[in-house]
Amino acid sequence: MDADRLEHFRGILTKQLRQHSEQVRDNQQAALDMIADDGVKDSVDMSLQDVNQELQLRLGERESQAVADIDQALLRIEEGSYGVCQSCGKAIDERRLEAVPTARYDAACQSRLEAEQGLDDIPTL
Repeated sequence: MDADRLEHFRGILTKQLRQHSEQVRDNQQAALDMIADDGVKDSVDMSLQDVNQELQLRLGERESQAVADIDQALLRIEEGSYGVCQSCGKAIDERRLEAVPTARYDAACQSRLEAEQGLDDIPTL
């Protein structure tokens, strides 16, 4: 992949990194705000608060994983392995990278991995 395309993907990934990092902070703050709320009056309110807090924490975990995936993709750019399938070593189609800039596998290898893991019924990019 040429330097201009790598810079293009670095820009996309950097923008996504900022967005996901902000979302992680927001989710963590929302979860902390729920803990600090001492206006809970009864068990139904407390249960609802627990469910909402758990949801915020899970959203934070998901966003944190997205941040880690983006960090790994940026590291692959630095190492010179970005856009190369980690399974077969072939180039990942740029259309796939446009859709999923953090992709580590080409479409064929990704499909094979999902089939092996029993995830082939779940639609992916």
